[in-house]
Amino acid sequence: METGSPHEAGTAGAAGTAGAAGTARAEPVWHGLPPGLLRMRRMLLSVWLGAAALAAGLLPGLLAGPPWAAFALLPLALLAWGLLMLGRNWRSWRYAERADDLLISRGVLWREETVVPYGRMQLVEVTSGPVERHFGLASVQLHTAAAATDATIPGLDPAEAERLRDRLTELGEARSAGL
Repeated sequence: METGSPHEAGTAGAAGTAGAAGTARAEPVWHGLPPGLLRMRRMLLSVWLGAAALAAGLLPGLLAGPPWAAFALLPLALLAWGLLMLGRNWRSWRYAERADDLLISRGVLWREETVVPYGRMQLVEVTSGPVERHFGLASVQLHTAAAATDATIPGLDPAEAERLRDRLTELGEARSAGL
């Protein structure tokens, strides 16, 4: 399941070609998050900030007069900005399965890349709250001995989340057998 923006797929291929020529180690195959996660987050933002705009415009407009209803513009501007930022954040999330570890990369301004060795994984969970279930999504959470390296991959299709959980559990058991 390779998803994400077409721009990322083009750059990953170009970087993989250049990286493979210079080193013996192949570039990882990155997987983006499904668009359902972006739809869910945009819907939640719209509901909450839409309600805030209604309250910020209606209450002052009724109590202090119509010019005060302009306060509704602040949550609406925040909604427009938030919709753009959610898209950038969604495009920044990706993960890759390598031979010895799992890579999770995220972040727009502060790029964060987490490397979780299969042998260090203690627990792999698949979770799905009521809103996630409504949108057909699930999250995979990885727990390791060090609390700082716990990692989550949000918004996956449930079948992909279960496949990833089973694969990571299998690889974790195989790698930790020597410990």
